[in-house]
Amino acid sequence: MPISDMLRRWRKSLQTKSTLAIIITAGVLMELSSAVQYWFAREGIKQEVQHRAKSELKVKNLEIEKVITAVETASNSTVWMLEQQLGRPDSLASVMRQMILHNDHIMGCGMGFMPDYYPQKGRWFEPYVDRLPDGSCVDMQIGSEAHDYLKADWYTIPMQSGKGYWTEPYFDDAGGKTVMITYAQPVRDKQGRVVAIFGTDVSLEWLSKVLNEHHIYPSSYNLMVSRTGKLMACPVESLVMEKSIQEVTAHYADTSVKRVNSQMMEGLSGQATIIDEDGEKNYVFFAPVGRDSILSKGEQLGWSMAVVCSDREIYQGLRQISNVLLFLMLLGLILLAFILKRVIKGFQCLQTVNAEKERVDNELTLARNIQMAMLPKAYTPHPDHGDVVVHAALTPARQVGGDFYDYFQSGDKLLFCIGDVAGKGVPAALVMAVARSMFQMLSANETMPDSIVSKMNEAMARDNDYNIFITFFVGMLDLPTGRLRYCNAGHKAPWILHAPQKADADENRENSWTVTPLAMDPNLPIGAMTGWDFSVQEYDVSTGDMIFLYTDGLTEAENANHDQFEREGIPQILQTMAERDDPKGLIDGMTDAVFRFVGDTDQSDDLTMLAIQYLHQPQDNGSCAEITLPNDINETPQLAEFLEVFCEEAGLGPSASMQVNLAMEEAVVNVMNYAYPEGEKGDVHIKAEIDGENLKFTITDSGQPFDPTAQEEIDISLPAEQRPIGGLGIHLMRHYMDQVHYKRLDGLNVLTLLKQIKTTTDKDQEK
Repeated sequence: MPISDMLRRWRKSLQTKSTLAIIITAGVLMELSSAVQYWFAREGIKQEVQHRAKSELKVKNLEIEKVITAVETASNSTVWMLEQQLGRPDSLASVMRQMILHNDHIMGCGMGFMPDYYPQKGRWFEPYVDRLPDGSCVDMQIGSEAHDYLKADWYTIPMQSGKGYWTEPYFDDAGGKTVMITYAQPVRDKQGRVVAIFGTDVSLEWLSKVLNEHHIYPSSYNLMVSRTGKLMACPVESLVMEKSIQEVTAHYADTSVKRVNSQMMEGLSGQATIIDEDGEKNYVFFAPVGRDSILSKGEQLGWSMAVVCSDREIYQGLRQISNVLLFLMLLGLILLAFILKRVIKGFQCLQTVNAEKERVDNELTLARNIQMAMLPKAYTPHPDHGDVVVHAALTPARQVGGDFYDYFQSGDKLLFCIGDVAGKGVPAALVMAVARSMFQMLSANETMPDSIVSKMNEAMARDNDYNIFITFFVGMLDLPTGRLRYCNAGHKAPWILHAPQKADADENRENSWTVTPLAMDPNLPIGAMTGWDFSVQEYDVSTGDMIFLYTDGLTEAENANHDQFEREGIPQILQTMAERDDPKGLIDGMTDAVFRFVGDTDQSDDLTMLAIQYLHQPQDNGSCAEITLPNDINETPQLAEFLEVFCEEAGLGPSASMQVNLAMEEAVVNVMNYAYPEGEKGDVHIKAEIDGENLKFTITDSGQPFDPTAQEEIDISLPAEQRPIGGLGIHLMRHYMDQVHYKRLDGLNVLTLLKQIKTTTDKDQEK
């Protein structure tokens, strides 16, 4: 063979081997790329399934919770009306009928009274109202020896606990005659005794409807179990209320099923992979149903819901695509097409991500607007108490934040708060919304700051799995006196800006303001620990002074060199800004100072400031008298003579003077009789003065603490033999005086009684 042919063959062989090597290399790379893509696609689908399953659990939970809350709300309102009708047993059914007609989810309700509560009704008296299929209602009396409700869980458990209770699902053969659940809660008489249990019945048909309205995949399904594991809803209707989840899964070979059952019974959330009786792999996502409701005074529901998805169905599409790609790879004809397809798909995914990002940004912007709208608008002073000015500002570090403040005026008191949720962004904003709502709800009925903070702490510290806490400050400013009661929960101490004295204002205005921190007790933040005893403190605010509250976004604001604004000397800056003599000017000046300090550096934390200026100007007509008496009721004639002289000097008529004398005598005699231990000598100091349009009487003693303003008002319409002992003297004080205030100050009881001069004088002239 010629050498040239040999070289040609050698070159051809070398080219063939090179081509084969390239093909093999390309095949290996393609196979490796395909394997990597398959793994990521599988992980992506898995995460998507998890997200969709958890979203479905949340949605179903919210739908169920909406019904539960509606039933509890209706039941709470109805119990109050039933308690008013206990004296009219025949009218109870009409009250229950009205509740049913206004609540579509309620199929019936009834009351089980304690044995022989109404002797004429017999031992078992259980009036029941049932909703008929046509929407009308029928009244029944179903209590009897055959239907002994006294042994039923819905009666015995709330009767013992005195709280609301959701029963296990059961079949009612006397009233509703269907599978139902009952929300039972105690009914009390005027003495506070539990005399009956009111039960609101809800059919489980709506529960099956809610669970079966939507599924993630055609073969996926939802199920729900009660606190004892009984199936409340599942795809197989014959198992509902007949089997427990433990019984249904008892023959499963997969031991993880027992663990999932146990976690569901414990009210935990989670997910697991199990193998069913047919050897199919399934993914289970479960979560408890219910919540720590503000409306509910009872126990948790104890229900648990699960979403079950088949592995075969979840990855069916992915497996089909993988087989097609494998086949195309073996053909080797559409490698470029496949790559191009992946590129296009990646571009489409990028477009989807960008669109999703834009949507999220828009939603965050909307959330910011909503959050800012939740905060109080410009302060509007009360017509009768326009002696305080309030201004606040909040600048979140992100589109939404965790700082918040609130203030409102109730009568002659200004309640205000400021808080900082640990963290930033959406989670902090959600906690902020909850905390502010709780403050508004609690402050509607509570005026003591420590009580508000304690109740908020108990609600937020319970089940605080994410360890989110809030630094919080609540204050209550008494506008007539300037007395500030406050409670601090781990928040930064506010600054008190003391207004200059008149002489200083004329001589040296620039250096006349002084700044001091408000004294703080070491309390924990809200949510850190249940059972914490929060303390209340007091401080007297002088006319013209300003209270400046802030979050750590002020003190910890950083510039490009990571220097914090706190090092600039906040008291000195406040002293300079206070010269503007206006809360808005103070906050605007502090805001400008912070932004000048940080420059172009991004804001690292939410910045919130609240300023309050007290402007009350007490009027003093110069009339003042004082007397000190021992704790001996034989000295009361001196009190009467003292009051007679003072009222005459103040220009009060005989009728008003008599009212003042009665109220003051009751207050002073109460101190003489009960403030000091028997046999111990003590003094009662009485100061009388004219404060503007009021006569002001201040009674001071060093005896045992007692707040008469905290006592309940007696019902004077009752016969004397039916009224409780005591309380009449306090009633006289409240009746004859226009205002009654109490405070414990430096170990002394200080009781202040105010009587309007103009009102009493006008009344006397009319008489």
